[in-house]
Amino acid sequence: MRALDAHLTALAAAIGPFRHAAVRLEAWGVRLAEILGDGGRLLVCGNGGSAAEAQHLAAELTGRLRDERTPLSAIALCADSSAVTAIGNDYGYEEIFARQVRAHGREGDVLLALSTSGRSANVLAAAAAARECRLHTWALTGPGPNPLALVCDEAVCCAGDGQVVQELHLVAAHVLCEHVDAHVARRRLVAS
Repeated sequence: MRALDAHLTALAAAIGPFRHAAVRLEAWGVRLAEILGDGGRLLVCGNGGSAAEAQHLAAELTGRLRDERTPLSAIALCADSSAVTAIGNDYGYEEIFARQVRAHGREGDVLLALSTSGRSANVLAAAAAARECRLHTWALTGPGPNPLALVCDEAVCCAGDGQVVQELHLVAAHVLCEHVDAHVARRRLVAS
């Protein structure tokens, strides 16, 4: 019981500051709906639990969160084990996401980089590659300032330890999808 109480207390302490991300998540959702609706794509990367969050977000966009809609292009760069292991073997672990960004990213697409520390070398390399390729770079990180938040165009920095940060990243992913879905639906009504 003590572990649960301690965890919920830490989560509750982080939720208050996280509410300030609402405006940015809505703006990201609107912008992402426009980019994806115009044939662009979202690339998402992260390590460990952040890799799972990246796959979850990509799945919600290519599938659906709640309501039926057109599938949207989202690629979790951690999910292709053959690419990850081949690139890691041939170019080093730091390049596993950056090389895929260069392969899949097009000017105007979005890279969403997830890192609880904001210091993951391979995620930082992906952000650098995305900037070179003229993608929009967004970050979901732990407490800021941190290197990833500083190199990306925009960032949502979450308070708390790694577990709490990952839980808030999941909330952010769902809220982002809610805004994408709402804006895609509005765009469809205007186009009709």
